[in-house]
Amino acid sequence: MEEDKKLYKRFLDGDNESFEIIINKYMEKIIYFIYKFVKSMDVAEDLAQDVFVYILINQEKYDSKYSLKAYLYTIAKSKTLNYIKRQKKITYLQENEYIFNEQEIEDAIFDKEQSQKLKIAIDHLPEPQNQIIYLADIEELSYKEICTIFDMSLSQVKTLIHRGRKKLKEILRKEVNNYDG
Repeated sequence: MEEDKKLYKRFLDGDNESFEIIINKYMEKIIYFIYKFVKSMDVAEDLAQDVFVYILINQEKYDSKYSLKAYLYTIAKSKTLNYIKRQKKITYLQENEYIFNEQEIEDAIFDKEQSQKLKIAIDHLPEPQNQIIYLADIEELSYKEICTIFDMSLSQVKTLIHRGRKKLKEILRKEVNNYDG
């Protein structure tokens, strides 16, 4: 996190290479996050580019007391929801019912093959639960950062994460049972 703040500071001081590093670090992750909402890779890529254009145009708006990662995801969410509204396909983010054990999922995340399976399983969760689980367990954002991105209370985020993890365990168990069977 401190590395991101240093990169951003160098970018503000005129070092464009620092901005390129930030883009390379986060572009694919932002695209994947946006794709969860719009279900179109072309649109997700365009909106992700819009996030970084916004950063270029509004350099002074970033408050370094927050993580750059959370700031990028907040902008991505905002750009995505604005796009959806413009398309008259308003998707209401609902509070869904679901939660799981951090250590069990963490073990899967560190194994690259398991990580891909985990991302596929996360895709099967309802919205916004899948985005919240992705940000918490794959992107490792704090609960507070997720609260900011989704404009939810800490208890709502904790509930969604708990229930999402529980549902994820069920999905992963079914996959293992189907594979073994």
